[in-house]
Amino acid sequence: MTETTYSGSDAADRGNDMAARRKRRDAANRRLQYYGIGAISFAIGLLALLFASLIVSGYTAFTQTHVRIDFPISATHVKPDAIDQGNYRLVVRDALADLFPDVTSPADVRSLGQILTNNTQFFVRDAVLADPSVIGRSVTLEIPASDPFDQLNKGVIDRNVPENQRRVTDRQIGWFDQLVAQDRVTAPFNWALFTAPNSRFPELAGLSGAIVGSALTLLVCFVLSFPIGIAAAIYLEEFAPKNRWTDLIEVNINNLAAVPSIVFGLLGLAVFLNLMGLPRSAPLVGGMVLALMTLPTMIIVTRAALKAVPPSIREAGLGMGASKHQVIMHHVLPLAMPGILTGTIIGMAHALGETAPLLLIGMNAFITSEPGGITDAATALPTQVFIWADSPERGFVARTAAGILVLLGFLIIMNGLAVWLRQRLERTW
Repeated sequence: MTETTYSGSDAADRGNDMAARRKRRDAANRRLQYYGIGAISFAIGLLALLFASLIVSGYTAFTQTHVRIDFPISATHVKPDAIDQGNYRLVVRDALADLFPDVTSPADVRSLGQILTNNTQFFVRDAVLADPSVIGRSVTLEIPASDPFDQLNKGVIDRNVPENQRRVTDRQIGWFDQLVAQDRVTAPFNWALFTAPNSRFPELAGLSGAIVGSALTLLVCFVLSFPIGIAAAIYLEEFAPKNRWTDLIEVNINNLAAVPSIVFGLLGLAVFLNLMGLPRSAPLVGGMVLALMTLPTMIIVTRAALKAVPPSIREAGLGMGASKHQVIMHHVLPLAMPGILTGTIIGMAHALGETAPLLLIGMNAFITSEPGGITDAATALPTQVFIWADSPERGFVARTAAGILVLLGFLIIMNGLAVWLRQRLERTW
C-alpha cells in the first residue's frame, strides 16, 4: 500500500480547507436553527396577536352594567288574582318617576326609560310571580342597562363627542350620572353570557342555547362516528383482503378527509333534510352531518393506532389458541384505545368549530330558548358567533369576540384533554 504524504504547505492548505468547510457547515446548521426559531416565533406572535385582538374587543362583554331600581308593586297595576296580566310597564314608569320627579313630559319619560333594557317589565313580572307577597310593597331589582348606556358606562361611547354623533343625549347622560351618584349603577361579571339564551337586545343575549346545541350536536356526532369509525378501521386493518377494492376504499377514505366541510353540508341538506325530511336546525341533523365529516379522520386515526400495536401481541395471542376475533377485541383494541381516544377528541374538537355545514342545514336560526332534545331547533357556538357578527348593534361586536373566546376555550380544553390522555395512557414498546 502506498501512503500519500503532504508537504508542509499542502498539509496547511488542506487543514485550512477542512476548517473552512466545517465553518460553512456549522454556519448552515445555525441558519437552519434560526429559521426554525424564527418560524416558531412568527407563529406564536400571530397567535398572540389573535388572542390580544379578541381580548381587547371582547373583554367588555364579560361584565354588564346593571341599575338598581325600587319598583312599587301597586295593587292597582298588578291584581293578586291575575299576576301575569299586570300592567308592568306602568310599574316601571312609576319607579322611574319616583327617582326623577322633575321628568314629566312624555318625550322625556320615554328617553328616561331608554336607560334600562327594553325587557324591564318582564324582570319585574318574573319577580312578582316568584313572590306574590310583594304586591302592595316595593321590590328592589338589578336591571340590565340598555346597550347604549352599557357602552357609555364602559367608555366605549365617548361622552365628549358632539351630541349628534352619539346614541345618547346630553340629558340622558345627566340622568345616568345621577344614578351613578346615587350608587345605583354596578358592573358585575356577566353570568348571563353563559346562562341566558340569545336575544335581539345585546345586553340580554347569552350563549346558553348555543352551548346546549353544540353539546347535543357533538353527542350525536360521537354516538355515530365513534363505533362506526372503529368498526370500519378494524375491518380494513385486520380482516379485509389486500386487493384493488380495498386499495380503492383506502384512497377514497383519504380523499374524503380532505373534502371541504361545506360539501358535507350540501350532502346533509340534500339527503337528511330534503330526501329524509328530518327537522331543520336540529342537533340530530347537525350531528349526522358532522359525523360524516369526522368519519374519515376517525378511521385513519384508528388504523394508525392499530398499526402501532406490535405484531408480537397478535402472534402471542394466536399462539395461545385465541381466535383472531379474541386477539383483536381482548388485546389489540385495548392497547390501541389511548391513541383512538386521542384522535377522537381532536376530531370532536374539529367538529365543534365547524360552521359551514351547520349553516347549510339551518342551524343559524334565531332561537330564544335552549333546545330540549336532539330534534328541537337549536344553534351551535360557531353559528351563534356568525349570527352576532352579522348584527348591527354595537354591543354585539364585543359579544362576538367573547363568543369566539368561549369557543376557543372549549377547543383548548378538548385538545388539552387529548394531550393528557395521550401522556396518561400511552404505552411504549
